[in-house]
Amino acid sequence: MKTPLNVLTIEDSADDALLLMNELKSAGFDPTAIRVETEPEYRTGLEAGPDIIFSDYTLPQFSTPRALELLQKSGQEIPFIIVSGTIGEERAVECLKAGATDYVLKDRLQRLGPVVRRAFREVEARKERLQLEEQLRQAQKMESIGQLAGGVAHDFNNLLAIIRGSAELVLMDGARFTEEDRENLKQILFASERSADLVRQLLTFSRKQAMQLRRLDLNVTVKNLAKMLERVLGQNILLRVDCGSDLSPVSADAGMMEQVLMNLAINARDAMTDGGELTISTANESIGPADVQSNSQALPGHYVCLTVADTGCGIPKGHLVRIFEPFFTTKEIGKGTGLGLATVYGIIQQHHGWITVHSEVVKGSTFRIHLPALSTDDQGSGITPITENPMWGGTETVLLVEDEVAIRSLTHHVLKRLGYKVIEAESGVAALEIWHEHRDQIDLVLTDIVMPGGMSGLDLAKTLRVEIPSLRIIFTSGYSPEVMGKGFKLRDGLNFLQKPYASHQLAQTLRTALDK
Repeated sequence: MKTPLNVLTIEDSADDALLLMNELKSAGFDPTAIRVETEPEYRTGLEAGPDIIFSDYTLPQFSTPRALELLQKSGQEIPFIIVSGTIGEERAVECLKAGATDYVLKDRLQRLGPVVRRAFREVEARKERLQLEEQLRQAQKMESIGQLAGGVAHDFNNLLAIIRGSAELVLMDGARFTEEDRENLKQILFASERSADLVRQLLTFSRKQAMQLRRLDLNVTVKNLAKMLERVLGQNILLRVDCGSDLSPVSADAGMMEQVLMNLAINARDAMTDGGELTISTANESIGPADVQSNSQALPGHYVCLTVADTGCGIPKGHLVRIFEPFFTTKEIGKGTGLGLATVYGIIQQHHGWITVHSEVVKGSTFRIHLPALSTDDQGSGITPITENPMWGGTETVLLVEDEVAIRSLTHHVLKRLGYKVIEAESGVAALEIWHEHRDQIDLVLTDIVMPGGMSGLDLAKTLRVEIPSLRIIFTSGYSPEVMGKGFKLRDGLNFLQKPYASHQLAQTLRTALDK
């Protein structure tokens, strides 16, 4: 089988162009050629996106240096080979410096086949190198954001805990307020939840928000989220769901997959201001060697492909290379953080998959996500769901250990409202002193993990459990339990609460621990 080849030839001699085509055919190619002699003709031929360009050096109405200049300005990665009978070595070197791939003398056309093949290999090598460099830059940006997130997450979540806790305490006395006052308080709670989501997105980049992997059917995830997406998209956007049959399961974090879909849907909605269609589809796909060559992120194997396509305004080519950068956004100030697509990229990377995008201005955008498929024998990782309990209280005594005064005060108030007796300590060291005095009265310890004074909440727990191995202890932190465990098996909602948490979560977790 001969290799198809779209050729753009800059040549004023039809006979020389024909000799060139015949030599390509002899070398195993099946060329389709366009011959041009002037700059306007060349510009038109360049827009068609040829596979390769051959150029005579001397033409009456055009020149090779000018052709090279226009090719460089177009930004296309097309091999440019000079085929001339008059070019000298000095001019050839100048052309190579200007971007030409190689040159062949017309009386040595037998070199043409090897030169063309080498040119294509060099182009592919350059593309691969550029892709790797871009991936490295992206990884470095993610690492920078991760360092920033890791530095501010704990303090930021403490502040959000104060905001949320204060609003919830006031709402508990809601009978004293007007409906407008209650609505304003609910908006404060909603804003604190959105802020906590933003922190979690940042922590995704830093790998400090660990995944909870389990065997997941993406069809179920898509169908469960569809009703919510219809409300988010609005009435002028039609949502179509096309779930593939016999879809293979994947090992994934269900919450993160929902976040991926939600972020892509919101992005699509914002691109369809005048309405349109959003299509979400799933399918099994096998990736072979040919697919790997065209995508450096891909690996051969079986995958589940999740596709999100819209009929929106599309993404300009200049923006397309930057859409996954953290904080890059073309939206108006206050209408986008620039973290939506960056979060999607980070999540898919963590799941050992990849994401590609095809977009045309005015026609819309299509995002394709590939996740490794599980075999029928691979059961994945399971998660034991935590059942919801009513907001019960109790009469037990809780030792509350928290260095942030405002959080300690808020938590104390909530616990007292729930009926508990509370003893406060501002550090691990202070908690030890109180423990020795009130040990027989304390039923449960609620402690922050990160505290000053040289004793963390984990250190405190180890010390107390030497005396009473069965002591109920609940840990809190602005970080996820997987990151903060260090020897303790922390389970959110069982013996761990991630800040900022709701009052009903605190009540439920206390009762779960005490009644176990």
